[in-house]
Amino acid sequence: MEPDGTERLVRQGDSGERSGHDQTSETGGTTEVSAPAKLTLSLTVTGVHPDGYHEIESEMVTLDLADTLEIGLGDGLTIESGERPRDAEVSGSPDDLAADVSALSTGPDNLVIRALLAVDRAARVRLIKRIPVGAGLGGGSADAAAILRWAGSTDLDVAANLGADVPFCVAGGRALVKGIGESVTPLVHKDEAFTLLLLPFGVDTGAVYRAWDSLALQRSSPPAGVGNNDLEMPAISVEPRLALWRDVFATATGAEPRLAGSGSTWFVEGTLESLGLGGRRSLALGRTSAQLISVRTVPAQYTPVR
Repeated sequence: MEPDGTERLVRQGDSGERSGHDQTSETGGTTEVSAPAKLTLSLTVTGVHPDGYHEIESEMVTLDLADTLEIGLGDGLTIESGERPRDAEVSGSPDDLAADVSALSTGPDNLVIRALLAVDRAARVRLIKRIPVGAGLGGGSADAAAILRWAGSTDLDVAANLGADVPFCVAGGRALVKGIGESVTPLVHKDEAFTLLLLPFGVDTGAVYRAWDSLALQRSSPPAGVGNNDLEMPAISVEPRLALWRDVFATATGAEPRLAGSGSTWFVEGTLESLGLGGRRSLALGRTSAQLISVRTVPAQYTPVR
């Protein structure tokens, strides 16, 4: 993973503007901002702070799957489901494709509200969710980062105080992320396609890291990572259904699925068509189905709404 030749993003005190992070548009006093999902391609746990926070080294990329924030005058947050992207020949019903937002709070614990408070701004925000909730694709962090970019804030310390994934989501593109997420080094963009398997349940990130701690204590050393992700084994110990879906996905694609961060999304390289799944929009395990979706990486200066 080679840096792209630019300097690491400045943290405390950075007053410079980074243009072109995302597409925005203004209509009738309302600004529309894209909040693209992130995909964790690799993750190594490199240490644990005395306060319990885990240090990582991770490669992350921005995807062309995105939430939309409509930001205008006023105060308050509303959230609604937005239909996820589909090719016409494999389109499903809106109920199948919409992100489930029923469990999301619109109160002070929501990352959008926290981000507004962090930059001392007030706004009325209409959040249209397309990134699945609890899937390990950084939806909440992406939404918070969109608010920071809208407010002109590129201070990664402010971003890190909101969440470990928020600094990367502010930067976008492809990057090497270290520490507790606050160190973001841009890497050269690669145009890549991935197929995601979106499971019908989420995985609690805190529980996965606690499982990593437990496995490390049992072994008197950190648990060996599976593939490129140190959290895959702990995540499966927390949610054994992950392994069942991994095997279904592997059989369908002929590829070795990787877990996106702490889960619950599995992914493989390639499009649905290249994997021989053209025309498929889901996989089944018993009476339960999981959605398939193809995505592409996008550079930091181009994050369109899908």
